[in-house]
Amino acid sequence: MNIRNIDHLTLTVSDVEHAVRWYHEVFDLPIIEFDDGRRGVKLGKQKINFQQNDQLHLPVAKHPTVGGADFAIIATDPLANILSHLTNYAVEIVDGPVTKQGALGPMTSVYVRDPDENLIEIGKYDQ
Repeated sequence: MNIRNIDHLTLTVSDVEHAVRWYHEVFDLPIIEFDDGRRGVKLGKQKINFQQNDQLHLPVAKHPTVGGADFAIIATDPLANILSHLTNYAVEIVDGPVTKQGALGPMTSVYVRDPDENLIEIGKYDQ
């Protein structure tokens, strides 16, 4: 088997429209629609799909859980700009800046939570 990339991940959320709006506004990710009205955001060559906890799209994980995700995204902005941007959107930093080992090497990360309490690591690769 020749696996090379992740195509998408699906977050189970309490309110799809609120999640779409938050990810679009806070992370400036383009909103996408697919499969007769499902919504998500584009993230580089990948996407994040949203499904509402009371309107699941089969098949689903064994225990689809609001707030149960923990994932990392990569930013290219200077760290000071990232911190300022998060402050402007009243997004609380729950940890960081801290040094972490990403898939491509060392990076500086801050951790935030989305409105459903999913943990999001925002990493910037050290150059």
